[in-house]
Amino acid sequence: MKRIPAILAICPVLFLFSCGNQAPKEEETKTADTATISPVATETAEPTFTPFKAVVIQHKIKNFDKSREGYFNRDTIRREYGISHFVMGRLETDSNMVFVMDKVEDVEKSKEFFKQDKVKDLMKKAGVSSPPGYSYVEVVRMRDAPSQYTQGLSIAHHVKDYAAWLKAYDAEGEATRASHGLIDRGIARDLNDSNMVYVIFVVSDPEKAKARVKSPELKKIMEDAGVDSPPTIRWFKELER
Repeated sequence: MKRIPAILAICPVLFLFSCGNQAPKEEETKTADTATISPVATETAEPTFTPFKAVVIQHKIKNFDKSREGYFNRDTIRREYGISHFVMGRLETDSNMVFVMDKVEDVEKSKEFFKQDKVKDLMKKAGVSSPPGYSYVEVVRMRDAPSQYTQGLSIAHHVKDYAAWLKAYDAEGEATRASHGLIDRGIARDLNDSNMVYVIFVVSDPEKAKARVKSPELKKIMEDAGVDSPPTIRWFKELER
């Protein structure tokens, strides 16, 4: 299952320094009249996430720079169809395989856009060398914050029951995944089959992450969670948002 992904987390150090480090009462009394009391900083709440629909497009290209200028960067031709660019990534094993995720306001309208001959011609002129593949999804979780890491991982698999799978996924916990070099980025569900799930991570430690993906422990966790298809695993480099 694109670049990933960029964590909004409350630093435990802030909590550590806000508790248990108060000055003695005598000192407070002496300094109360002379010191200016600064207002207490308020913690900014994490923005409420609203699920959105998106299309993930897989392109095989000849030259990335030519394709980016000739097609990928032309947002104006997509906007009138309710399509807006979200993120782009290149496959680790084949840098000429490009994955683009675009937000869509209307799925049917976006399908009309990609069926147009002028769009197909534009792709061809920009160096897209094979028919693109399209996957329409609903993004149900996404942490869209900048990250110091550019490598990402997507895992796509089918599950017997989404609610049961999600419960097991949450039970494993973000901290456990982070300890294996996998930082939660997002979760999406296929619009044609809501039990087809795409999980996206930012990779902080490639060696640990690859070992985790291959581990019998993770295989057991996935089986117990109801994953009933072989996972499709893609390592990619996130390029831009």
